[in-house]
Amino acid sequence: MSTTLSTRAVRVLGVPGERHDEVLTGEALAFVGRLVDAFAGRRVDLLKERARVGGRLAAGVPLDFSLTSARIRADGSWRVAPPAPGLADRRVEITGPPDRATTVDALNSGAQVWTADFADATSPTWENIIGGQLNLRDASERRIDFTTPEGKRYRLGERLATLVVRPRGWHLTEEHLEVDGRPVPASLVDFGLYFFHCAQRQIDAGYGPYFSLPKLESRAEARLWNDVFILAQDLLGIPRGTVRATVPIETVTAAVAMEEILYELREHSAGLDAGRWDHLFSLVKTFGHRPDFLLPDRAKVTMTAPFLRACTELLVRTCHQRGAHAIGGLAAQVPGEDPAAREAALATVRLDKEREAEDGFDGSRVAHPALVPVCRAAFDEVLDGRPHQLERTRDDVEVTVAQLLSVRRVGAPPTAEGLRTNVAAALRYFAAWLRGQGTVTLDGLVTDAATAEIARAQIWQWLRHRVVERATVEELVESELASLGAEYPWAAVDEVRALFERTALARDLPPFFTTDAYTRHLVHRPKEQS
Repeated sequence: MSTTLSTRAVRVLGVPGERHDEVLTGEALAFVGRLVDAFAGRRVDLLKERARVGGRLAAGVPLDFSLTSARIRADGSWRVAPPAPGLADRRVEITGPPDRATTVDALNSGAQVWTADFADATSPTWENIIGGQLNLRDASERRIDFTTPEGKRYRLGERLATLVVRPRGWHLTEEHLEVDGRPVPASLVDFGLYFFHCAQRQIDAGYGPYFSLPKLESRAEARLWNDVFILAQDLLGIPRGTVRATVPIETVTAAVAMEEILYELREHSAGLDAGRWDHLFSLVKTFGHRPDFLLPDRAKVTMTAPFLRACTELLVRTCHQRGAHAIGGLAAQVPGEDPAAREAALATVRLDKEREAEDGFDGSRVAHPALVPVCRAAFDEVLDGRPHQLERTRDDVEVTVAQLLSVRRVGAPPTAEGLRTNVAAALRYFAAWLRGQGTVTLDGLVTDAATAEIARAQIWQWLRHRVVERATVEELVESELASLGAEYPWAAVDEVRALFERTALARDLPPFFTTDAYTRHLVHRPKEQS
């Protein structure tokens, strides 16, 4: 390692755990410290800029493509870097938390890519964060095989998915590590520890350190990540351009800055992918005070909704005209045991993936291994032996900001079932998340933090516009909590209720439930350090 020690030490406040010392080495912490020294201040400034932009949009300043970066969009000469090893064929990507069993199952799933998700699929307990890093390191060294106490064997196969890591977003901190008495940005912890321990291992295996960057809202945030990549590569003596990163387009401000985001990351870009729940959540956060942005039941807002379809068509056009991969949305269905229900779920996924392949996407994402063959078949049919369809530049597509925001075309009052579904999803996910579980299966779907965010945001929006009554919501909450407590005696019912009240029933919508819940409930330090 060519880095020198940070002048400001990273202090570990988390409770020591088994094998934590393998991750939290002095050199690894010094590496994270260098990243903190270089970028923590810029992160704070960018979060302030997020708030400023959000305030301007809420005050009525129209959302639009930036005039200051028009030259970037007009310049047809630039392209992103060519696909890195293991990222040329991405027809099926699977996403999940980096726990030990999921790591083995996802790498063996038959998907081309596995995204190990520290952001939405992981409840960020100290044990989950460091344990996830251990699992990724063990997987990189092919020493993750294990047998459960019940006798189930988990073994890595010969053909494994390419590993992509999704660190937590810029808005979060890791309270179990601090520099100068301040918590370390969670993004730099997740990125830094993985990069330090596994970047060279991945290169030696014929791949590279690959990432997915969640919750970006501007080109400046993408530029910050690009500068993180440059410094990290320089510190460890890794050639610039070895890192690759995909950016999910899951905020309304990112949707009007796709080209700029690719431009800022161009030597490290692996393309863009399409969000759904996060995108809807961003719409509510940004424009939820406006009646013309009132969303119906979330189950009714599919990727064929006009404003989401405009976004995905713009994404494919933008990516392919710049030589970047365009990856479709996440299918969250969990096929059940009932044959009819299972076939219905698979048919829904099949239609969704066939539409994406025909629209020009180079691949798509699933949350369950049973969906991998369905997604692959849809893209095999269209790709016809090719690894991607970057040559389809979609010159026929022209998208305006008005089309990206045409929510009123799907607007409708919520139904009683839609309200109940959102209340149940938020409460049940909160209960699991507070217990340290980042994904759960609800109503036949893999549910993660993004689902809970749109569920509680829609409830807030419906209350604000008085299309549902607060008393009705409160009755549903108590009924669902009673069922939850009876079904899961471990559920912290009072904490779940309080979290729901703070994040769904408050006068103003909190930007994220995770920031509030994390500091209140998931930060555990040795008594002498608390």
